[in-house]
Amino acid sequence: MKNPEVIVIGSGIGGLCCAGLLAKAGKKVLILEAHSKPGGAAHGFQKDGYTFESGPSLWSGIGTWPTTNPLGQVLKALNQKVELIKYQDWNVQIPEGDYTIGVGDKRFLDQINSISGNDAIKEWEHFIQVIKPIGAAANAIPLIALNQNKETIFQLLRRSKTLVTHLKSFKYLGGAFGNLVDEHLKEPFLRNWVDLLCFLISGLSKDETNAAAMATLFDDWFKPDAYLEYPKGGSESIVKALLNGIYSFGGKLQLNSKVSQIIIKRNKAIGIELKNGEKILADHIVSNADIWNTLDLIPKEISQKWREERSTTPKCKSFLHVHLGFNAEGLENIPLHSIWVDDWSKGITTERNVVVLSIPSALDPTMSPPNKHILHGYTPANEPWEIWKNLKIGTEEYERTKEERCSVFWKPIKKLVPDIEERIEIKMLGTPLTHQRYLNTKHGSYGPALSAAEGLFPGNKTPIKNLLMCGSSTFPGIGIPPVAASGAMAATTILGSKFQRDLIKELDI
Repeated sequence: MKNPEVIVIGSGIGGLCCAGLLAKAGKKVLILEAHSKPGGAAHGFQKDGYTFESGPSLWSGIGTWPTTNPLGQVLKALNQKVELIKYQDWNVQIPEGDYTIGVGDKRFLDQINSISGNDAIKEWEHFIQVIKPIGAAANAIPLIALNQNKETIFQLLRRSKTLVTHLKSFKYLGGAFGNLVDEHLKEPFLRNWVDLLCFLISGLSKDETNAAAMATLFDDWFKPDAYLEYPKGGSESIVKALLNGIYSFGGKLQLNSKVSQIIIKRNKAIGIELKNGEKILADHIVSNADIWNTLDLIPKEISQKWREERSTTPKCKSFLHVHLGFNAEGLENIPLHSIWVDDWSKGITTERNVVVLSIPSALDPTMSPPNKHILHGYTPANEPWEIWKNLKIGTEEYERTKEERCSVFWKPIKKLVPDIEERIEIKMLGTPLTHQRYLNTKHGSYGPALSAAEGLFPGNKTPIKNLLMCGSSTFPGIGIPPVAASGAMAATTILGSKFQRDLIKELDI
């Protein structure tokens, strides 16, 4: 694309949502992606007829309308639909035993009863009643109705009649979810379970996870008719839908285009320089890279105070990965998801204490050859970078360390498939170095470890004129719905109040 008006650095979900709305508004938008595949953590890859997932495996709120999920709202704005498979259950392997637990209030109550008894049910029901108005308050202000322009206050005033009914709940929205848990949950399993959900969503414990984000999730997952959604064809189906929307409005994606520097003159971003030396100028730059990689793109003499402050942003830990392609004969009713916890008393964020397994071919046979399954396992943001920082991919020490650290996967996998070694056709192991290499995340981190107890994530503006950010380093934070919202907010910051008002009116939210 010649003479783009906006360049988006990175094709993660946040960057794609940003680019989609910019293109919808008529902007000439160019997305630059360093890798050969778009999607960031949501990209998929193929090998020997298997389609492997690289990142998120839990999706909800994108297949129904109306929805409070910002990703679903952006897809609607781009006139895109994704074929989804509904399900409710997942397998959990926890110290109390192995269970099938799922979304929906009645289903979870049955499991609470089998684990902890009737008193725990009453405690949980009370907790849900406490959470519901907080979730309703969070949903009363659609995230894509917010931006960093002065218009936000007018958006809130227009909703004043709706918002006044939620005044008592607003005080909880900016704090940590752990405060609510400590006040209303005493039963050990329930406290541990909520801590686990917080960690899976944010990479942080309940004492550091944002209350608004968790209240919204609880409002979605513990309704009578709640269900989860798996996109047919995997996460890359979401990416393809967003790209189709972008293309339909004239936007462009350029792969294998690693940005080496953001060009800044007189404290104004005017373009980028690629690794190959090519320079592309634009009116606005939006970085979907994490804060640390974004800072690396800015000349060191620019905005030094801001650079120093943001460079000290603490990081969530990284991931171990396992990808398997294996023979599925005789494996009927294998679960899509399994979550394994070794020991609650170690603390939910302790390294190699939690494993998540996903077998999407259990619901979607198109993900693997006939009578085969794929499996993606990962340790959710609990692998220390320090173990890996001095190792080099391909060395004997690296391979030995990789096998040893990834041995954590075999216990939960063998509970599902006892003879897995005899069935494996493809095995790939990943480390924080792999994660950093393919997802362009500093130290393979999940994102900033910013505690909700200390405030909200930073907004999308920077001290450099016409340089914005979106993605997991900006408000609202980590996870698919938050990064989709951050992309939308970056777009409306550029496009202004009229576009935002028209979008809200069009979506009727």
